[in-house]
Amino acid sequence: MPHPQARAVEVSRVEQRILEQIVRQQTNPQWLVTRAKIILRAASGQSNSQIAVELGLSRNTVCNWRERWQSWKEERAPMGDEGEDDKALRELLEKVLQDKARSGSPGKFSAEQIVQIIAIACEVPAENGYPISHWTAKEIAMEAVKRGVVESISDRQVGRFLKRGGLETPSKSLLVEHKRKRPGDI
Repeated sequence: MPHPQARAVEVSRVEQRILEQIVRQQTNPQWLVTRAKIILRAASGQSNSQIAVELGLSRNTVCNWRERWQSWKEERAPMGDEGEDDKALRELLEKVLQDKARSGSPGKFSAEQIVQIIAIACEVPAENGYPISHWTAKEIAMEAVKRGVVESISDRQVGRFLKRGGLETPSKSLLVEHKRKRPGDI
């Protein structure tokens, strides 16, 4: 059974230029580039099925972004004229192409609490009365509760905060690595 004809997508010359810049710029996130490609292909007249196959997406995804683009038509219209501020238009286009806010409960920990927990991890455990040389997530959680940073927190959550922040203890001593003899050293 053939699919109904997809709604036409309207893109001004300025919008097209900015979308093409987004696609070409290598530092853009992949989600943004993919969505810009969807809009550019839809504006060129390709069907949802063709776009989905070319980009390796579902047909529904292409339909959703085509509809989302058109739903912002009125907001984009005054900014899509020649000579308008490209930076403001690009910000608007990126806003159009972003995910909608998702439902769910708000985070349990504030940014300040997370920073304080990470700060604890940067301290020397022995200075806080722990007879260890390196923190574990369990000890950091206990110290955060003891200091009143949080009422309670699991050691797994502390581990997630540290992993997200890129804080990891090295697998072997960096000092040993540094003092290793190099070729040409006597």
